[in-house]
Amino acid sequence: MFIDSHCHLDFPEFQTRLPEVLSNMAACKVSHALCISVDIPDFPKVRKLAEDHPHLYASVGVHPDYEDTPEPSFEFLVEQAKHPKIIAIGETGLDYFRMGDRSYESMEWQRERFRTHIRAAIAAKKPLIIHTRSSSADTLRILKEEGADQIGGVMHCFTETTEVAKAAIDMGFYISFSGIVTFKSAKDLQETCREVPLDRMLIETDSPYLAPIPYRGKTNEPAWVSKVGEFVAELKGVSVELLAEQTSNNFFQCFQINRAKL
Repeated sequence: MFIDSHCHLDFPEFQTRLPEVLSNMAACKVSHALCISVDIPDFPKVRKLAEDHPHLYASVGVHPDYEDTPEPSFEFLVEQAKHPKIIAIGETGLDYFRMGDRSYESMEWQRERFRTHIRAAIAAKKPLIIHTRSSSADTLRILKEEGADQIGGVMHCFTETTEVAKAAIDMGFYISFSGIVTFKSAKDLQETCREVPLDRMLIETDSPYLAPIPYRGKTNEPAWVSKVGEFVAELKGVSVELLAEQTSNNFFQCFQINRAKL
């Protein structure tokens, strides 16, 4: 069975399709999914998905791309993380891709938000879900400065270099690969995927975005994490069954879920 370690089932694309999406997961042997929070106003919808479905989990956090949105406080994140179905803090991190003509200094709000999430994760004893784009040096630096190795987490939708992956792994993070790894243009990422040990790897969809081959261009959904898993298994020269079992075990270990109680 596969697990989708990162999806957005509260997004509008799924509002009228949720029963179908969950049915498709079962048909494709996807046993669980983690629904990711991106802002505070929509967080209750994310949490309710996890409350209503035993095989769904949720996170709490505010995405670094969301500038004009209520700022999450340390206290809010820690309090929400007490919920038994909230298994992570995030997604959080840094994204300089859309910085445009703005100065480095003007992005300090993003770095401060990131630090708030890390401090809350350590206090709540919940792992982090990290988004990093065009910002890997600062992302790693702030993780180190804030002591994120105490709690670890996931480098989600990983597209960085092998060196960045190794640095994150050294701090206790897992590396999660999305449908991007299946793209023909992703040769460097595929080489990084070969280098990441199986016991430090997760797979995800980031749905509704980034549908893997052969569904590229369509609305992605958790069922298709199976296609990511099949591709990565072939890339690494292991059986699909082993890839599914190892990444599922990694998910439960990363997010501190007692499999015996499921």
